[in-house]
Amino acid sequence: MGRLCQTEGLTDDQVEILKAVRTFVEEKILPVATELEHADEYPQEIVDGLKELGIFGLMIPEEYDGLGESLLTYALCVEEIARGWMSVSGVINTHFIVAYMIMQHGTEEQKKKYLPRMATGEVRGSFSMSEPGLGSDVSAIKTKATRDGDGYRIDGQKMWLTNGGTSNLVAVLVKTDEGDDSVYKNMTTFLVEKEPGFGETAQGVTVPGKIDKMGYKGVDTTELVFEGHQISADQVLGGEPGQGFYQMMDGVEVGRVNVSARACGVANRAFELAIAYAQQRETFGKPIAQHQAILFKLAEMATKVEAAHAMMVKAARIKDKGQRNDVEAGMSKYLAAEYCNEVVQDSFRIHGGYGYSKEYEIERLYREAAFLLIGEGTADIQKMIIGRSLLKDYALKG
Repeated sequence: MGRLCQTEGLTDDQVEILKAVRTFVEEKILPVATELEHADEYPQEIVDGLKELGIFGLMIPEEYDGLGESLLTYALCVEEIARGWMSVSGVINTHFIVAYMIMQHGTEEQKKKYLPRMATGEVRGSFSMSEPGLGSDVSAIKTKATRDGDGYRIDGQKMWLTNGGTSNLVAVLVKTDEGDDSVYKNMTTFLVEKEPGFGETAQGVTVPGKIDKMGYKGVDTTELVFEGHQISADQVLGGEPGQGFYQMMDGVEVGRVNVSARACGVANRAFELAIAYAQQRETFGKPIAQHQAILFKLAEMATKVEAAHAMMVKAARIKDKGQRNDVEAGMSKYLAAEYCNEVVQDSFRIHGGYGYSKEYEIERLYREAAFLLIGEGTADIQKMIIGRSLLKDYALKG
């Protein structure tokens, strides 16, 4: 194990958990990741193994049958898993965000109903904000829930659901227009139950099929279509309408730490591949690692990996203290994704022509890194969040 991505101040329990996850990655994920990714095959055996490790309930409190671990522990596990195959970390991420939102904002009845079964992986979560014409403008959502007797009727179309097919519980953000002047207070999160699979998966709920993607394969990404879906008021997250936007943004904050961790894992793996290849490949009578141009490149890559990891750890620790971490999560996601893309590209170049071959792992990482630039908010969105907060912190007096 190399010196990069080490974390100071971990407990014995955290060290043991990470050791178990790393062993699982080395033995069960890395040997099959590229083959499954090229086949776009769902990694069922890997997912089953992660269930046995307790990863699906890592942050769920012990009173709801989870392990009760911190966001930092979770992020470090995600980093390890993404180092093996980024798509597997995506299988966990949306599940984790939904569990976190229920933990933080759900009623006691909702917590008891879902969290114990989410901890075992029996209930698998996905969450949905985006729509076909929406992009980053969450305020422009059109999917709407209207009052219908004691419950609601949902109509509309959602987009880019990770685990949209395999999940059986979806946290969906919709407009409810309960009469508030603010558009953000007229949004509500519903907990929508459905069957796993494609087609009509519940009354008035259709998952059309998998979206074919450049990378991030294996995990299913889908649309979600509502046509007169009837849902009870009990399924409003937290029991009160109009809180959906704030609940979702809380979930996205921890989701951005997750994406940062994914980027750190992918970048670390790209560096590992590059430094190994550079010591094996010879030109002009010596390994290319001994050429100054390659040596400098390796030094730059390692520095970027280490910096991204440090910022990700900081963002997770701030959230674990119960403090708002929107700026740190934004900085972490922005830096880690950009550095990941740069490290992967440099590793790709070090591999030369072989990097373009599907026989080499770096080809897969090259396609995966692109997703991290846009997942959980683009770099421009992160910079807007960071910049606006900085203006408040550094506002001129008088």
